[in-house]
Amino acid sequence: MNPEELRHFEDEESGTMKTIKGATTGLAAGTIWGTIVATWNDVPRVERRVALPGLIRTLKMMGSYGVTFAAIGGVYIGVEQVVQKYRMKRDFVNGAVGGFVAGASVLGFKGRSIPTALSAGAALAFTSSVIDIGGQTTRVDNGKEYYAYTVKKRPSSVN
Repeated sequence: MNPEELRHFEDEESGTMKTIKGATTGLAAGTIWGTIVATWNDVPRVERRVALPGLIRTLKMMGSYGVTFAAIGGVYIGVEQVVQKYRMKRDFVNGAVGGFVAGASVLGFKGRSIPTALSAGAALAFTSSVIDIGGQTTRVDNGKEYYAYTVKKRPSSVN
């Protein structure tokens, strides 16, 4: 599919649905990241009368990271959609504003300091801008279509 067709499919979804998808993706990614972080940290030894402390700690970290990533994804996409609708433009500024608001609000609230909020917002805004300006894709479209099977007909062998 060419980029124009992909944008047509993107435009069919509402901003609310995109926000829900962003939050869900963030929840999944955060839960996986929380699992990785929990395995890197030292798991406390099992003590008497404490049921599965390592598992409980892992589940808490998974939940914490999952909720944080879901909030960042939801706020980012939601603000991006609102700014796009307000400006009636589709460019890197929408993502930069969404990234700044998501970083400043979610990570600033979690860090409980204004410098943390400003630096987190600036980092996410910069990252979003670089990705958007870079073409919004990780592959180059050279116009060729590749199939796992042959689409050309074989010449019939007539003896």
